[in-house]
Amino acid sequence: MDWSTGLRRHSQIFRNKANRAAEISPRHFPIFIFLLASMLPVVARAKEKLSYGEGLIVNIPAPESEVAQVVEDIAQNGIIRGTKEYNKDEYVSGAKAATSTPVFAAWTEGGKVFYKVREGAIDPRNFKDGGDVGTLVVRYIVEPQGDKNTVLRINALFKEDFRHTVHQSNGSVESAEYKDIQEHIEAIEVMKQQTAESNSEREEQLQKKRALAARKRADAMQSAFPVDPPDPSDTPADTPQVADAKVENSTSSSSSTSQSVAIQPSPAPAPEAVLPVQPPTAERPAGQSLEDRVKALRKQVQRTVKPPGAPLKSAPFHTASTLRSLTAGTEVLILISTPYWYGVETHDGQHGWMQRDELEQP
Repeated sequence: MDWSTGLRRHSQIFRNKANRAAEISPRHFPIFIFLLASMLPVVARAKEKLSYGEGLIVNIPAPESEVAQVVEDIAQNGIIRGTKEYNKDEYVSGAKAATSTPVFAAWTEGGKVFYKVREGAIDPRNFKDGGDVGTLVVRYIVEPQGDKNTVLRINALFKEDFRHTVHQSNGSVESAEYKDIQEHIEAIEVMKQQTAESNSEREEQLQKKRALAARKRADAMQSAFPVDPPDPSDTPADTPQVADAKVENSTSSSSSTSQSVAIQPSPAPAPEAVLPVQPPTAERPAGQSLEDRVKALRKQVQRTVKPPGAPLKSAPFHTASTLRSLTAGTEVLILISTPYWYGVETHDGQHGWMQRDELEQP
């Protein structure tokens, strides 16, 4: 086969492919146009939803001291929610609490400021045009709003180490961190309510005990000093004046020469001697001494730490800061009881929270 024949054959193959393309394209072109048109509104809506750098400002119906304590615990929990380095992650770990950072400008408008910093973060998600390795920072600002309300501001930034470019958050980090704070505050409110109900119940029981003790004392006094009802046959003796008047009336009617007779009152009987009454003794279960009773009561409110020891938390949460570590066998006093946590006091007077399963049960 000469070169002209081969050229004609290749030309024919090219024309056949072009014809097939021309036949297919017009038929599928409307479909492509429809898919493209349907995707454009979705992309536009997605861009409209993403607003970078706005942060979060919320008013919390709780006192500033309470909110500041919760935020401080969150800043020390070591994790940053609402972002991640790898798809398998749930959040960014390895963060540390800080009092300042060059990523944010110094805050001068009042309130308490807390920072949570994660250095060496690898391309954290949900930051505009983020990339490379850098420092991830969350800033919390707590400002009092009266005695019972608090304003909380949360902002998150990512700064690259190489280009020193600062990237704004789309709000995911701020929302996730606030959700964690809100759950902590709600848990504290539940704890306060349970404590108030427990105190009210304890006060009611105390009032009942006092009323019962007062009734027993009244019964004992009545038994010691009985009061006899008056005898109708007993009539009081007439006084000398009444007796004289009666004599005068009787003598004037009979004879003027009769002599008045004065009736003297009879002397009152001497009072009987009253023996001293011994005060009633406190009732106690048979065979149980006071020392045994004290030991039994102490056993109800005292627990010991299980091996190998346990942390004393500042709040009833796993992510709360650890006040100190208690060794196994350490005795603590139970002040508040919840389904999962105990509010306790150590022998040196420090208060904190411990999980129920970390303490020996009676």
